[in-house]
Amino acid sequence: MTSRKIEILDKTTAFQGYFRVDQYHLRHETFAGGMTAEMTREVFERGHAAAALPYDPIRDEIVLLEQFRIGAHAAGREPWMIEIVAGIIEDGETPETLVQRETQEEAGLAVHALEPIGAYLMSPGGTSETIFCFCARVDTQSAGGLFGLEQEGEDIRAFVVPADEVAELLESGRVENAAAVIALQWFLLNRNRLRKQWTN
Repeated sequence: MTSRKIEILDKTTAFQGYFRVDQYHLRHETFAGGMTAEMTREVFERGHAAAALPYDPIRDEIVLLEQFRIGAHAAGREPWMIEIVAGIIEDGETPETLVQRETQEEAGLAVHALEPIGAYLMSPGGTSETIFCFCARVDTQSAGGLFGLEQEGEDIRAFVVPADEVAELLESGRVENAAAVIALQWFLLNRNRLRKQWTN
């Protein structure tokens, strides 16, 4: 899968809790030829995720979520973040199945179709987490409200945004969640095509 040589000299689990941290001792091939000196790197393992931007092509509206995030608080950012539907993929679950389930749990909406946006690494310098992102066709007629699973500590507000206001929302800087930024930028580039595709 890789085009250059990597030597894993040792791998141990440095921490195991709700998440896991693995420590690697390795060296790898350099661009100039030869190998690097031995280095130590930690990798945060939390599993892979899938996310979806709910979109109603008939009403030309999207649905976004707002919820508290401890990481944003620790970073000194606004902890109530604007996000899209997302969740960690469970064993035996596909990204598509995950976003269908999470769209119902987090926004109370059924998914009628999915359009792939892409897959990307969240922060490859320190975690293996990959996000599989989609745009999900939904009906926003009764969208909005409070959602989430109490047993998972979720307190989620879903709200509707007219598609004409997406660019302004992005430019405001209020959306700081990477998956949401990527999905919304993709949406701006693909809105007209997707609306025609899903309304024919």
